[in-house]
Order: sequence, then structure tokens, then C-alpha cells
Amino acid sequence: MSIPSSQARSWSLQDLHHLGLTVADIDQSIHFYRDLLGMELIGRRPEVREDYVSRQTGYENVELNVASFRVNPDSRQTMEVVQYMNHTGAAASTATNQPGNSHLCLLVDDLAAAVNDLKDRGVRFKSDPIEITAGPNRGGLVIYLLDPDDYMLELFQPAAAGETDR
Repeated sequence: MSIPSSQARSWSLQDLHHLGLTVADIDQSIHFYRDLLGMELIGRRPEVREDYVSRQTGYENVELNVASFRVNPDSRQTMEVVQYMNHTGAAASTATNQPGNSHLCLLVDDLAAAVNDLKDRGVRFKSDPIEITAGPNRGGLVIYLLDPDDYMLELFQPAAAGETDR
């Protein structure tokens, strides 16, 4: 929905800052994202109890256990995984066909090598690699995989230059 020029906003979005995921076991998630996928762990806050966090989340006296990652050292955006140490909720369904759910897509340079390596390490995949046959990413390769909390991740290898014009 676009805003008519007569109703222009006095603010604008600037960039994507981070993606946050709530997890059941932060140590298991650190192992997955750092040790299996190769993300860089850039921050660790095992006992976050600040009042502003309680006000932000709406959970009185909440305690969080937080780890932050970058996909690689040049990434501006970060990803944080958060384990609620109290006020713990039930696991959500993470099926990609349910409104409100999301997935994270990560670019890779060699999808076949990534899949083989991650399968050898016990990572769960939803399918074999698929070639994209239509649309703006035609010629690329893609696959869905699951993290320890069944959050859906997508690995995407773009088509080589000139392959999208086939």
C-alpha cells in the first residue's frame, strides 16, 4: 500500500538491523549456527535482566540468554538467538505455509558442497537441492533445512552470470 504524496511520512526505514529467533536451548543453537553453518559469534549475553527488556517484551522480570552472529565478518546485519530463561512459552509450529511464520535465506557459493557437508553433520533437510526454473532467480539452486528448533532456513546459490538469460 503506498501513501499518497499528500500524506508523506516524516520518517523512513533505513536498513535491516537484525533477525531475532527465540530458541529452546541456546547452546544447541550456538553449536548449529557457529559450528555447523559457520556464522561468526560476535556477542554473548547469558543473563540479560534489564528493566527495559521487561518493558519491551511485556514480561515482568524477564531473563534472557542471548547470542549474536554475523553471517561473515563483512555482514552489516546480524542475527540473534534468544532463550527465555523464565516466561518460557510452548514451541510454535514453524511450517512455512502458516501465516506469520518466516524463514531466513542465506547465500552460499556452492550449494552441493554445503548440503553434503551439512548432511554428514546430521543437519535435517526438507528436500534435495532444487533448480529454480522460473522468475528472477531462475537458474539458481535452493534448498530448505531446519535448525534445532525446526526454524526453516533456505540456502540459495544464485545462477552464474548469464545463466538467468537462458
